[in-house]
Amino acid sequence: MKKSRTASALPAILAIGAVLISVPLVAGYWGRLHPAFDAMAHFRMHLAVLIAILSLPLIFIRGWRQIGAAGTVLGLAALSATLLPGQNAAGTARAEAADMPAARYRLLQMNLRYDNPTPKQVFSLIGQTRPDIVTLNEVSSMWVEELKFLEATYPYRVICPPPARIGGVAILSRRPFASSSAYACYDRGSMAVATVRLGADPVEIAALHLGWPWPYEQHRQVERVTPVLQRLGKTAILAGDLNATPWSATAHRVAAAGELDLVPGVGPTWLKRLVPEPVRRVAGLPIDHVFSKGRIVPIAISRPQDAGSDHLPVLFEFGIMPDAEQNILEVKLAQNAG
Repeated sequence: MKKSRTASALPAILAIGAVLISVPLVAGYWGRLHPAFDAMAHFRMHLAVLIAILSLPLIFIRGWRQIGAAGTVLGLAALSATLLPGQNAAGTARAEAADMPAARYRLLQMNLRYDNPTPKQVFSLIGQTRPDIVTLNEVSSMWVEELKFLEATYPYRVICPPPARIGGVAILSRRPFASSSAYACYDRGSMAVATVRLGADPVEIAALHLGWPWPYEQHRQVERVTPVLQRLGKTAILAGDLNATPWSATAHRVAAAGELDLVPGVGPTWLKRLVPEPVRRVAGLPIDHVFSKGRIVPIAISRPQDAGSDHLPVLFEFGIMPDAEQNILEVKLAQNAG
């Protein structure tokens, strides 16, 4: 008797669960109205999958088929719309891919985890990937000391003083800075900007670490760093842990402030360290990002192996399109000289 009552109540339980989950899912699309809604948007994919799982069995139960179909369609529609390729621009220079620059560079973005117990894994990963530039988050006092081991390989650096226990951000570079003063820290060490000379091209590199979403200070922090983002040069790369998904209002605000394009294709990067890495790569939150603008040509983006943090690293390979205005000027000078 108990089993029959449970079985008869199951469709209602599934339907109520799907309806309840749909509330934060739909609210997440209104993230621009209030940061509380934007906080819900970060879990859009997970909520969409849950709604579809709860609704799908109802399609096969008489009297519940319409509700089941509606819930399944809602979940799948939200999931597919979020994952649509090309939702974010891949960089203003991608249209010129036929003229791919010969020189290629690598940027490695890592949230180190302030108390990472395996610094050697981080150094091993850097040695394997050999990035030209490394942007780092959660550079705690422990990491400030550990990073001294990389001084010979990455002599050009800016390490922002840790504002709190979890630490600040840092930029390490094999390539020289444009000048001895071409770097700065902002917002209590949560953002750094350095102008790095890649070949003949000065490129502004920014590292950013945003705090947690509402009710924490993420929304206000974006307001504080917006003036810095607006001053970024015409050709720039911003990388960091935004604690925000690519479809969130927060990510769009960062991109709009700096006139940046989000480089797509990173995928999930964060989940608790207790969760195995293969699960993190599928079910984690995509909150570590790379943005670019100007003459940067995105070539490839990937997630290398885990290095002991609760975030997966992000490796960005890119080129730099020739400066058309500079080329025209050189041609004119050559013609005048002739």
